[in-house]
Amino acid sequence: MQRLAFGLIVFLACASFASAQEHGEFGVFADYLRLNQTSTNFWGAGGRLSLGSRYLKLEAEGTYDFSRSFDETFTTPGAFPGTTTTVGFARSNMRIVQGLVGPAVSIGRGPFRFFLTAKGGAMGFLTSNAPVTFGTFTSNISNLRSNSVAAAFYPGGGVEGHLGPIGLRLDVGDEMYFSNGAHHNLRVTFGPVIRF
Repeated sequence: MQRLAFGLIVFLACASFASAQEHGEFGVFADYLRLNQTSTNFWGAGGRLSLGSRYLKLEAEGTYDFSRSFDETFTTPGAFPGTTTTVGFARSNMRIVQGLVGPAVSIGRGPFRFFLTAKGGAMGFLTSNAPVTFGTFTSNISNLRSNSVAAAFYPGGGVEGHLGPIGLRLDVGDEMYFSNGAHHNLRVTFGPVIRF
């Protein structure tokens, strides 16, 4: 833990000398995560804080993906062979919490900038039949168990456009989590950012 704290301090010190225009960004975003192992789509919300220079930043973000409904389908043998029937849908009660930290490198100048990022952290998988409210969010976070948390790595990139201090950001990448091997999942985030 001390090595991580020391590394973050060194990174921020180097980033502050990289450009005379030091700044940070705060943003909120909508999060889409496609879990390939179960072929399910999760939607959620998150927040991000970036500190450093214009071209090199340290970013920390957190995301909460809500429970997801799914359909069950089957093929009917017998009288109507090949007929697909949808049984119905149910709430999965599965929710995902993510926390990631890592550098982001911006490329280009002007109102639109492309960036690359590589972040590490953790993904927590939990189940709850409680409604999605702020109160249940905090109780879900406090009830995470070590056996439901997996190491995560997110390499990605995107584009950011600004008009003054307000802008929009789009990220696309591979949200990998490690549980009996690496599991690759598509992740897309989109939302407003504010520079300070």
